[in-house]
Amino acid sequence: MRRLPPLRSLEAFLRVAKLGSAKAAASELSLSPPALSRRIKGLEDFIGKPLFDRRAQAMVINADGEALLAAVEPAMDAMAEAVEELAGRGGEYRLRLGVLPLFGTHRLVPKLPALRKAFPKLHIDVDTSGHAENLLGDVVDAAIIIAADVDPKLYSVRLDRNVVFAIASEEWAREQDIKTPADLSKHTVMVHSDMPMIFDAWREAVGQPRLKPLAIDTIDSGQLMLEAAANGLGVAIMHGSHFSDARDPRLTRLFNIEVESPYSYWFVCRPRALKQRAVKIFHDWLLKSGV
Repeated sequence: MRRLPPLRSLEAFLRVAKLGSAKAAASELSLSPPALSRRIKGLEDFIGKPLFDRRAQAMVINADGEALLAAVEPAMDAMAEAVEELAGRGGEYRLRLGVLPLFGTHRLVPKLPALRKAFPKLHIDVDTSGHAENLLGDVVDAAIIIAADVDPKLYSVRLDRNVVFAIASEEWAREQDIKTPADLSKHTVMVHSDMPMIFDAWREAVGQPRLKPLAIDTIDSGQLMLEAAANGLGVAIMHGSHFSDARDPRLTRLFNIEVESPYSYWFVCRPRALKQRAVKIFHDWLLKSGV
């Protein structure tokens, strides 16, 4: 048998290459940064050439690293899938799913009892990290993400189309006498950090392309955006479905205007992941359930 590098070193290499951050990779693997560096160095010594360019506080994959990634990643995925398939025979099978907290809370979890009833042996490990599409094959098997478009190399299914609302505290909006979109020039607007184009699309559609609010604050959690709006911290420009799903009596929709969003929720995975029993079951159920 040919001599192979340590599996742990390959795993460390793949995590750094996919996440683009040694710190993030060390965290995912529950390693200290020095321990991660030793694993990478061990792989480089085995191969006889560096795989990353070392820079201040960063490791950037080089051409040799990219070549190794392209060659090794499919084999590692296939090995992991084979082990998971064998482990699942006759017992439970497990899906590692990336999902944003707001979608999970309002749309996914309330319908999961039906999935559990139909497939009692299917169990789901949930990861609520942002940008789960970057974790596919390493940390998660599949993900539900929000995006304007999806990497064509991935398998993807659009789950919905959305409209954008301006959402605020009903009491605060009444006190501030907000009646038209132009009135937002005196107030703070909040947008999700993963949807930077949403405010531009909204103000263009409402006929105020040059509208400049007092400030634009970014928040990486839809739930926190709703809570901030409910507490009078500004106006949240976000999907109307979040407003209706929240059913928060403190909140109101400003202006009777519907704007098509450039962003949608998508189910994504690597094409080969659809061969995994857990991914296939969840994918088929998701599309039929109308989540």
